[in-house]
Amino acid sequence: MAKKTTRKPNAAFMKPVTPDATLAPIVGAKPLPRTELTKKLWAYIKKNGLQDSKNKRNINADAALKVVFGGKAQVSMFDMTKLVSKHVS
Repeated sequence: MAKKTTRKPNAAFMKPVTPDATLAPIVGAKPLPRTELTKKLWAYIKKNGLQDSKNKRNINADAALKVVFGGKAQVSMFDMTKLVSKHVS
């Protein structure tokens, strides 16, 4: 029986990032790890029913998210992470 190795969390993901003024209304202005930022973003998307009903991989932007997404009305969940990273420091 193989020994189970415990995965160490990647330090880069755990390092707190600070959302800018554009992202702060959605996830809060306090510095938080990227993992938490993503959780809060998804909580916001689900709470406001912004996930596309036909293609679950797409996110429909509301007024607040449209600013974060660079004016796009819809982005895929893969593009979302790329666009959100522009708004953290």
